[in-house]
Amino acid sequence: MAKIVVLGAGISGHVAASHLRRKLSKAHEVVVVSPNSNYQWIPSNIWVGIGRMKSNSILFPLAPLYKKKNIGYKQAKAVSFYPEGDKSEKKPYVLAEYVTGDKQGKREKVTYDYLINATGPKLNFEATEGLIPGKNKVYSVCTYTHADHAWEGLNEVIQQMKAGKKAKILIGTGHAKSTCQGAAFEYILNVEQELRKHKVRDMAEITWISNEYQLGDFGMDGMLLSYGSMTMKSHEMVEMIFEGRDIKWITGAGVYKIEDGVAYYETLSGDYKIETFDFAMLIPAFSGHGFKAYDKNENDITDKLFKGFMIVDADYSSKPYEEWSVQDWPETYQNPSYKNIFAPGIAFAPPHAISKPRQSKNGTVISPSPPRTGMPSGITAKLVADNIIDSIKFKTESLQHKGSLGNMGAACIASAGFGMTSGSGVSITTFPIVPDYQKYPNTQGRQLGKTFGAIGLAGHWLKLALHHAFIYKAKMRPFWWLIPE
Repeated sequence: MAKIVVLGAGISGHVAASHLRRKLSKAHEVVVVSPNSNYQWIPSNIWVGIGRMKSNSILFPLAPLYKKKNIGYKQAKAVSFYPEGDKSEKKPYVLAEYVTGDKQGKREKVTYDYLINATGPKLNFEATEGLIPGKNKVYSVCTYTHADHAWEGLNEVIQQMKAGKKAKILIGTGHAKSTCQGAAFEYILNVEQELRKHKVRDMAEITWISNEYQLGDFGMDGMLLSYGSMTMKSHEMVEMIFEGRDIKWITGAGVYKIEDGVAYYETLSGDYKIETFDFAMLIPAFSGHGFKAYDKNENDITDKLFKGFMIVDADYSSKPYEEWSVQDWPETYQNPSYKNIFAPGIAFAPPHAISKPRQSKNGTVISPSPPRTGMPSGITAKLVADNIIDSIKFKTESLQHKGSLGNMGAACIASAGFGMTSGSGVSITTFPIVPDYQKYPNTQGRQLGKTFGAIGLAGHWLKLALHHAFIYKAKMRPFWWLIPE
């Protein structure tokens, strides 16, 4: 009987474990190894960060659910990979270190027949000097604890504004190679709306700072959108939104240092500048976790499994950016050296940047890394799970389930405000995520109609509906699998 080990209990890991357990008989073992005790619906961290939602509304404990659903669970973090086993353990395994309870600090060999690496990114705050959540007046919304602290910091500034003190607010990316501009974009709109509700908007100067070449890039080389009966570029749409809300912006900025209320950044033109603030929320760089891998003789084979993130079925050959294509992106998320190891979601190494890489005149790369959001994370996790399920059932490798970011769409809803009768949603869908300039040469690599933008209360309602739907799905309530990824 097969044993499938899933590393990580975020969107990818939890989706994979859920589908594996539902479709495989109890004779097969599904085990989740994660340092986190709770599942969190990350998109709703935005509302936690403005005080409109409590963090306990977006999370639930994993252990009781996994016990009820017959999913093994170890609250531990992966340390190193042994895909061939070693001299004493013939089966492949992951060395995991427990992070809580009586076993804290102890290490265990977790053997597997199939391994899904869904560890996601390391939040690499230390890549930017002084970028420490809750310190130096700078915050994050990457986790629910970060979002709690962000609201505490924001609320303190709001109270100061109510007392008559003007404030400067800075939101965006905190590193020259940061990704996840969408989360920062949504947060800045929510903060702006929250200041209006507290009647202190006139007391605040709000500024967006980003490593994007121009607004609306989002690490995806921008988009040509259907917008009602018009066609609009994404930077035009975002400029319209920011101008309508009196939000200033700084683009092409690589933040490299934070001091108390001061952000130091380099521009593409090679200038070094500063921006002062009373409150900032800056997204850090993402990186791999620094895992090591060893063969059965304990020789270092890390380069067979990792290139920062995990190596999968992508084209990692060196060639100019202009020669890359959608065919270079992975379809099965299988490691080429060890066929029983997979890495969906954010855990796989992207083959190249989506936005054109740009350097400052000083040689510093100031350009967004490829975004990989919740929707494709769930889709790729499900297809990996389905391939493992088929391989087990048919007793031979099956890779019929495929999905590339070059033929996959994604939707992003940036909801500003909270509640059923107020708020506005900025909805942006893109198809495909990675632009296909050969298939769609005249529309910036994407299909109009499936790539569109919209602004209004309907998008806000949809964002609220998705919050409740995906918490329901994650809790594996009756017929949860009918809700698409």
